[in-house]
Order: sequence, then structure tokens, then C-alpha cells
Amino acid sequence: MKYMPLFMNLDQQPCLVVGGGPIAARKTELLLKASAKVNCVALDFADRFQQLLQQYPGHLNLVNEAFGDSQIDHQRLVVAATDDSQLNKNIAKLCRSQGIPCNTVSDGQSGDFIFPAIIDRSPVIAAVSSGGEAPVLTRLLRGKIESVIPSAFGHLASLASHFRQEVKRRSPNIASRRKFWETTLTGTVAEQVFIGNTEIAEKIFAKALAQAEKGQEKGEVYLVGAGPGDPDLLTFKALRLMQQADVVLYDALVSQPILDLVKRDAELIYVGKRKKDHAVPQQDINQLLIDHAKLGKRVLRLKGGDPFIFGRGGEEIEGLMEEGLEFQVVPGITAANGCAAYSGIPLTHRDYSQSVRFITGHLKDGSTDLPWQEFVYPAQTLVFYMGLGGLKTICEKLVEAGRAVSTPVALIQKGTTPQQRVITSDLANMPEMAIKEKIQAPTLIVIGDVVQLHEKLSWFSPDQIKPTED
Repeated sequence: MKYMPLFMNLDQQPCLVVGGGPIAARKTELLLKASAKVNCVALDFADRFQQLLQQYPGHLNLVNEAFGDSQIDHQRLVVAATDDSQLNKNIAKLCRSQGIPCNTVSDGQSGDFIFPAIIDRSPVIAAVSSGGEAPVLTRLLRGKIESVIPSAFGHLASLASHFRQEVKRRSPNIASRRKFWETTLTGTVAEQVFIGNTEIAEKIFAKALAQAEKGQEKGEVYLVGAGPGDPDLLTFKALRLMQQADVVLYDALVSQPILDLVKRDAELIYVGKRKKDHAVPQQDINQLLIDHAKLGKRVLRLKGGDPFIFGRGGEEIEGLMEEGLEFQVVPGITAANGCAAYSGIPLTHRDYSQSVRFITGHLKDGSTDLPWQEFVYPAQTLVFYMGLGGLKTICEKLVEAGRAVSTPVALIQKGTTPQQRVITSDLANMPEMAIKEKIQAPTLIVIGDVVQLHEKLSWFSPDQIKPTED
């Protein structure tokens, strides 16, 4: 380990920055964020320094003159950020003779410390460094960490600090106390803090602490939309909850690459549904969610697409509400959005379509008794979910209602995945073409003039993506 990672308390401490350019301004801002008292010495200052003067009144002093050796006296820390590398080295040497830590921006080897890439979730701070060997890689890694740590993570740390002594008093056992913290700070309390509901979070925390003290811990349920198939389309919140769940109930439309992102030791329960093949009846799924949550587990209901668009999410949370169980609903990119986008088919377009309708291909009783007359208006896009089995009927009914037989139709099979296929035709010929091309579920049906744009706007090339091995 070339550098020892340390966190230095600079609150109200005198620090010196030599230099007035953009790099010096960035270093100065970091020191000011740490509540340091900063003197900046330079013959000329970038505009950013004037903004920092207003932003941190009383903490920044600009000295418009050349650097002099005596200026490092009594400084807690020095940054040499001039465009003169030899001057920077001389400043570092001078600081070392007086035992003052110095950072040199032009030559990190000359200084005593380096500035890492910082993820600021105060009071939680994370820092990443490559020791100056690969700064671009360090910034990329910081970006990845930033993406998975909510911006309000610091508020969660403050809440934990507020309750720390109370938890310690009411749960003297270290093991049980650790379990309580791990469960609480990754559950509903955390999510409420992340969306700004601090007061609600505190009430839930207090209730959870009382239940834990009595041995009455309750679990919670996450209804998460997994999107149309591509794991990169998951939301940050979906991924976070997927990696917290103890039990996962997942559908047939949830792809293996997405399942691979679930917490490794979670119990996986397949509850998928295909036409005339329901692995687990819906009422049993509802009960499984309730039963596992009552055991104090965090239960993930992972659904393809979006839970509230033909996903029966509403039916499932009704039972949870009746039982008084905590739950969250995380929307996902529904198949219509994902599959159409990956096929180069805009669902609306000023020249072709001013509205779009999402339609289920079959009702609860298996019929296709739909208001066909409402689907005749030409300047609208129709998207049929779960309609492959009734494709012939759908095309015939639309023509009977008055839709032109030449209306373009697209079948999108396994959209957004490496196995995506897009077949285009019209209402008159698509049923026969689907049989000829051996189209299989899951397939989305898009009907309307926007389908004409598929060839022109198609950008996704499944052939260039290596399928994930099972």
C-alpha cells in the first residue's frame, strides 16, 4: 500500500493554497468544504475564486502577491498548485523541513499526500485513489460508487446517530443489535429517508425498535419492476432492493442476467405464468408474500416490465395492506417503452401518431372482447401485451372495425435482449408471417404508422451482443 488513507480534521484549521488557476480553485473548494480557513496566494486568480469568496464568507482569504517562504508558517496543510513545477517542488521541500503536509499538483511524487476522488454523503465520506497511477480509472470507479449510494445517504447516517444510544440501551446484546441495524438501515426506514420523509422514517424506526425489543420483528415486501430484459435498464433503487432481499418470487419474464444481480444467498421461488401454465396461482403468490413477510423476511416480488402495467401488482398489494405489512413499489421500464425503443419504433411521432394505448391481449377470462371501435383512429399507436396467441383475432377485429388492412404491424420477440427479433408486416399478412417465422412468446405487438420507422431508426444490433450463458 503506497499511500495510507487517512481522514484529517481541518475544521477552522489554517491551510495554504499557492496558485490561482482552475486546479488551485478545485483544491481550495475541497478545503473549504472541510471547514478549513484557507489563504490563497497568487498574482492572478481565476473567476471561480470570487464565487468561493461569496459561498464561504469568512473562510477564504485571497493574497494577491508572489509566494514567499514565510507564508507557510503556522499552516496545518499546504497545496502547491502553480503552473511552475519547480516552484511546487521547492514549496514541498520547504514544508517537509517544517513538518507540514504538502500536496503538489504537478508532481504528486514530490508531495506528502494526494487528493483522492471523493464521494461526499456527509457525515459519510468515501474516498477512492489509484495512488496517482490511473486517475481516469479512479474517476470511473467513483462514478460507479456514486450511482449506487443515494444522495441522501448522509441523512440516514444522521438518523442512525440520533438513535444510537437508545438502540444500545434497549438492545444490550451485540449480535442482536447488529442484526437490527442491518435490517433497519436497509429497509423501509432507509427508503423513506432517501425520498425525504425523515419524520415518517423516525416513526417507523421507533416502531421497529419496539417490535425488535419484544421479538415481534416484521418483514416487508418490495414489488420491483425488472424491465423488459436488459439488466442495464434496471433503476438504481430496483438494484438496491434486489441486493437486500431474503426471499425472491420471480416471474417467467425476468431474465437470467437480472436474476444474477439478486443477493447471492436469497431464496429464489419461481412463480412464473405462461399461457395455460401458471406455476403458482395468483392467490397463492399473494399468500406467499404475506407468509414470508410475517416471518420477518424482506421479500422481493420481481416482475418483468412494470408491476402496475399488466403485472397484477395492484392485486398483490391489496393483501399486504389488509395484513398491515410494509411494502414498496418500484416502477420498471414497461415492455412497450423498452421493446419499441430497442426496435427503433417511436410510440408517438408528430407525423404518424399523437397517442398510444397499452392493451392486454386477453382478459381475465381468456377472451379478447375489447372495444375495437376505439382502436380505429389512425393517428394512434396500439401496443398489445400477451397477444401473440390471439394475433389472428386481433388483426381481424381491427379490420372489421375499420382499420385499414395495410396498417403496419411489428412483432418484437424478446425485446432488449441478445435474442431480440423484429418482424414487420401489415394487418392482412402478419398472422401468416408470424407462423412462418415461428414467433414465440414473449412477444409484443405494435400496430400503427410508426412501425414504418423501424428500418430507418433501428439502432440495436443483437448480433453484436454475446448471449449470457446459463
